[in-house]
Amino acid sequence: MPATPLNTRLNTRYPLIQAPLAGAQGSALALAVSRAGGLGSLPAAALPPARLREEMQAMRGSGLPWNANFFCHAAPQPDAPRQAAWHALLKPYFDELGLDAAHIPSGPGRQPFDDEAAALVAEFRPPVVSFHFGLPAPQALERIKRAGAFVLSSATTVEEALWLQAHGADAIIAQGLEAGGHRGHFLSDDLTRQAGLFALLPQVVAAVRVPVIAAGGIATAAGVRAAVALGAAGVQAGTAYLCADEAATSPLYRAALLAAAASGQAHTALTTLMTGRPARGLPNRLTRELGPLNPAAPAFPLAAPAAAWLRAAAEKQGRADFSFFWCGENASACRSAPAAHITQTLAEGFAAAR
Repeated sequence: MPATPLNTRLNTRYPLIQAPLAGAQGSALALAVSRAGGLGSLPAAALPPARLREEMQAMRGSGLPWNANFFCHAAPQPDAPRQAAWHALLKPYFDELGLDAAHIPSGPGRQPFDDEAAALVAEFRPPVVSFHFGLPAPQALERIKRAGAFVLSSATTVEEALWLQAHGADAIIAQGLEAGGHRGHFLSDDLTRQAGLFALLPQVVAAVRVPVIAAGGIATAAGVRAAVALGAAGVQAGTAYLCADEAATSPLYRAALLAAAASGQAHTALTTLMTGRPARGLPNRLTRELGPLNPAAPAFPLAAPAAAWLRAAAEKQGRADFSFFWCGENASACRSAPAAHITQTLAEGFAAAR
């Protein structure tokens, strides 16, 4: 396709970004997308430090364009009574699986961008660095830009897009309500302020001067074409890659997505039960029995250790009752194929839109 300002700046053939897929990928998928002309992404916030270093080394060594994605959430204050109530709510499920609630693993589950992450960016110099939940502190952002990175961040409202532009984002990812995984909101947690992509996108395009990348429910060339028609400079797609050959999606996860695709419909829900922050995925037993947005869940990401422990124990028994399979509303478009094929298929939408 002809060069555009965005894919020229990204140094990619297409202005197509593979969304970071926490828990479902490593560098193999990101490299395959970058080789095919898109921009592969690493979910840095979900990778332990040693693993992140290995994956960043693999990306840098390829000589290809790539993106490192981080979270910018504020670490919550410990709340022992709320944590105890959360564990009590889950205790019947622990008992069912033979787990002792006294041994729930500790840990936050997701790491915010910090000095260690900034040092990794300075060392490995990813060409693109993207953020969820806002932007890091001005000093950290300046350090990232000195390392030569092009900075992206997610906005779920026009207000957030304007804030990101004013605080140094080079481009904005407009995340529609259809998107899988965590909502990127950071100025307000009021879900009634969240809009679908094709309502949000043209409003953001009209409000800001920087390039706008469309994200949420785009899993086909037709979706890419529609986003471009509404002013998107590029597209970010995640769910479309979950069943790619190079993805690290678990067998249970892959089977659930392909079953949804085979049925021609996929029911998804926003839930706080996995991490404490609204995220979209396939419903499970917990969302049905406890309610998907149960206020008992501790603040993000403090709900994650107990929920992940429960999930892991059930999956060892071959059960997906407590699994959180993140995906967008267009999961019915998932298919098993090489990432290069998925990338080329999506990229046809750019050609059709020119």
